[in-house]
Amino acid sequence: MVMLSEQQLQEKVLQYEAFISDVLQRDLKKVLEQRDEIYEKIAQYLQLKNIIERLQETGSQELKTQVDLGCHFYVNAEVPDTSTMFVALGYGFFVELTLPEALTFIEKKTKLLNELSETLTKDSARIKANIRMVLEATVLTSPSRSVGRYVGWLFPSSVTSVVLYHTG
Repeated sequence: MVMLSEQQLQEKVLQYEAFISDVLQRDLKKVLEQRDEIYEKIAQYLQLKNIIERLQETGSQELKTQVDLGCHFYVNAEVPDTSTMFVALGYGFFVELTLPEALTFIEKKTKLLNELSETLTKDSARIKANIRMVLEATVLTSPSRSVGRYVGWLFPSSVTSVVLYHTG
Protein backbone atom coordinates (compact mmCIF):
# COMPACT_ATOMS: atom_id res chain seq x y z
CA MET A 1 0.00 0.00 0.00
CA VAL A 2 1.33 3.45 -0.95
CA MET A 3 1.39 6.05 1.82
CA LEU A 4 0.80 9.64 0.79
CA SER A 5 2.46 12.59 2.45
CA GLU A 6 0.38 15.24 4.19
CA GLN A 7 0.80 17.57 1.20
CA GLN A 8 -0.22 14.85 -1.26
CA LEU A 9 -3.29 14.16 0.88
CA GLN A 10 -4.15 17.87 0.86
CA GLU A 11 -3.81 17.95 -2.93
CA LYS A 12 -6.07 14.91 -3.28
CA VAL A 13 -8.66 16.50 -1.00
CA LEU A 14 -8.58 19.69 -3.08
CA GLN A 15 -9.00 17.60 -6.24
CA TYR A 16 -12.02 15.84 -4.71
CA GLU A 17 -13.56 19.14 -3.65
CA ALA A 18 -12.98 20.62 -7.12
CA PHE A 19 -14.56 17.54 -8.70
CA ILE A 20 -17.61 17.95 -6.48
CA SER A 21 -18.07 21.64 -7.25
CA ASP A 22 -16.98 21.65 -10.90
CA VAL A 23 -18.57 18.43 -12.09
CA LEU A 24 -21.02 16.75 -9.75
CA GLN A 25 -22.87 19.81 -8.45
CA ARG A 26 -23.09 21.27 -11.96
CA ASP A 27 -24.48 17.97 -13.27
CA LEU A 28 -26.97 17.79 -10.40
CA LYS A 29 -28.16 21.34 -11.06
CA LYS A 30 -28.61 20.59 -14.77
CA VAL A 31 -30.59 17.40 -14.11
CA LEU A 32 -32.83 19.12 -11.56
CA GLU A 33 -33.48 22.01 -13.97
CA GLN A 34 -34.42 19.54 -16.72
CA ARG A 35 -36.77 17.75 -14.32
CA ASP A 36 -38.38 21.07 -13.33
CA GLU A 37 -38.97 21.87 -17.02
CA ILE A 38 -40.65 18.47 -17.44
CA TYR A 39 -42.86 19.17 -14.41
CA GLU A 40 -43.88 22.50 -15.98
CA LYS A 41 -44.83 20.76 -19.24
CA ILE A 42 -46.85 18.16 -17.33
CA ALA A 43 -48.69 20.94 -15.49
CA GLN A 44 -49.47 22.69 -18.79
CA TYR A 45 -50.84 19.49 -20.34
CA LEU A 46 -52.96 18.78 -17.26
CA GLN A 47 -54.31 22.33 -17.40
CA LEU A 48 -55.21 21.80 -21.07
CA LYS A 49 -56.87 18.50 -20.15
CA ASN A 50 -59.04 20.27 -17.55
CA ILE A 51 -60.06 22.91 -20.11
CA ILE A 52 -61.00 20.24 -22.66
CA GLU A 53 -63.04 18.33 -20.08
CA ARG A 54 -64.89 21.53 -19.12
CA LEU A 55 -65.59 22.25 -22.78
CA GLN A 56 -66.99 18.74 -23.21
CA GLU A 57 -69.13 19.04 -20.06
CA THR A 58 -70.68 22.35 -21.06
CA GLY A 59 -71.08 21.41 -24.70
CA SER A 60 -70.42 25.02 -25.61
CA GLN A 61 -69.36 25.66 -29.19
CA GLU A 62 -68.10 29.17 -28.45
CA LEU A 63 -65.36 30.23 -26.05
CA LYS A 64 -64.24 33.63 -24.79
CA THR A 65 -60.75 33.70 -23.34
CA GLN A 66 -57.54 35.69 -23.03
CA VAL A 67 -54.44 34.83 -25.03
CA ASP A 68 -50.87 35.58 -23.94
CA LEU A 69 -49.07 37.30 -26.82
CA GLY A 70 -45.78 37.12 -24.95
CA CYS A 71 -44.18 38.90 -22.02
CA HIS A 72 -47.46 38.43 -20.11
CA PHE A 73 -49.35 40.72 -22.51
CA TYR A 74 -52.90 39.35 -22.81
CA VAL A 75 -55.64 40.15 -25.30
CA ASN A 76 -59.26 39.07 -25.38
CA ALA A 77 -60.05 36.34 -27.88
CA GLU A 78 -63.18 34.60 -29.07
CA VAL A 79 -63.15 31.04 -30.41
CA PRO A 80 -66.27 30.46 -32.53
CA ASP A 81 -65.86 26.65 -32.83
CA THR A 82 -64.35 24.61 -29.99
CA SER A 83 -64.86 21.19 -31.57
CA THR A 84 -61.17 21.08 -32.58
CA MET A 85 -57.98 22.64 -31.27
CA PHE A 86 -54.34 22.91 -32.21
CA VAL A 87 -52.01 21.04 -29.86
CA ALA A 88 -48.25 21.59 -29.73
CA LEU A 89 -46.39 18.39 -30.55
CA GLY A 90 -42.95 19.87 -29.95
CA TYR A 91 -40.17 21.33 -32.08
CA GLY A 92 -42.59 24.00 -33.33
CA PHE A 93 -45.10 21.53 -34.81
CA PHE A 94 -48.84 21.74 -34.11
CA VAL A 95 -51.64 19.40 -35.06
CA GLU A 96 -55.38 20.00 -35.20
CA LEU A 97 -57.22 17.46 -33.05
CA THR A 98 -60.77 16.88 -31.96
CA LEU A 99 -61.35 17.15 -28.22
CA PRO A 100 -61.36 13.35 -27.65
CA GLU A 101 -58.21 13.00 -29.78
CA ALA A 102 -56.56 15.78 -27.79
CA LEU A 103 -57.40 14.00 -24.52
CA THR A 104 -55.86 10.78 -25.83
CA PHE A 105 -52.75 12.66 -26.93
CA ILE A 106 -52.46 14.39 -23.55
CA GLU A 107 -52.72 11.07 -21.68
CA LYS A 108 -49.92 9.56 -23.77
CA LYS A 109 -47.75 12.67 -23.60
CA THR A 110 -48.08 13.05 -19.81
CA LYS A 111 -47.26 9.35 -19.37
CA LEU A 112 -44.04 9.82 -21.38
CA LEU A 113 -43.18 13.01 -19.50
CA ASN A 114 -43.75 11.27 -16.15
CA GLU A 115 -41.41 8.45 -17.21
CA LEU A 116 -38.80 11.03 -18.20
CA SER A 117 -39.16 12.84 -14.87
CA GLU A 118 -38.70 9.53 -13.02
CA THR A 119 -35.52 8.90 -15.01
CA LEU A 120 -34.23 12.36 -14.15
CA THR A 121 -35.10 11.80 -10.48
CA LYS A 122 -33.08 8.57 -10.52
CA ASP A 123 -30.21 10.40 -12.22
CA SER A 124 -30.26 13.09 -9.54
CA ALA A 125 -30.23 10.44 -6.81
CA ARG A 126 -27.24 8.78 -8.47
CA ILE A 127 -25.38 12.10 -8.66
CA LYS A 128 -26.20 12.83 -5.01
CA ALA A 129 -24.83 9.39 -4.09
CA ASN A 130 -21.65 10.17 -6.03
CA ILE A 131 -21.33 13.48 -4.18
CA ARG A 132 -21.75 11.66 -0.87
CA MET A 133 -19.16 9.06 -1.87
CA VAL A 134 -16.61 11.71 -2.84
CA LEU A 135 -17.34 13.65 0.36
CA GLU A 136 -16.78 10.51 2.40
CA ALA A 137 -13.51 9.88 0.58
CA THR A 138 -12.51 13.48 1.27
CA VAL A 139 -13.39 13.13 4.94
CA LEU A 140 -11.49 9.88 5.32
CA THR A 141 -8.34 11.19 3.65
CA SER A 142 -8.20 14.50 5.50
CA PRO A 143 -8.16 14.14 9.28
CA SER A 144 -5.99 17.25 9.70
CA ARG A 145 -8.59 19.50 8.02
CA SER A 146 -11.48 18.51 10.24
CA VAL A 147 -13.37 21.03 12.32
CA GLY A 148 -15.63 18.66 14.23
CA ARG A 149 -16.72 15.08 14.69
CA TYR A 150 -20.08 13.42 14.11
CA VAL A 151 -20.48 9.76 15.00
CA GLY A 152 -16.90 8.92 14.15
CA TRP A 153 -16.69 10.95 10.94
CA LEU A 154 -14.36 13.87 10.37
CA PHE A 155 -15.56 16.81 8.32
CA PRO A 156 -13.31 19.01 6.19
CA SER A 157 -13.55 22.72 6.95
CA SER A 158 -15.09 23.50 3.54
CA VAL A 159 -18.11 21.25 4.15
CA THR A 160 -20.75 23.07 6.16
CA SER A 161 -24.14 21.79 5.07
CA VAL A 162 -23.72 18.05 4.63
CA VAL A 163 -24.49 15.50 7.33
CA LEU A 164 -23.09 12.01 6.83
CA TYR A 165 -24.61 9.17 8.78
CA HIS A 166 -22.43 6.31 9.91
CA THR A 167 -24.12 3.22 11.32
CA GLY A 168 -21.05 1.11 11.95
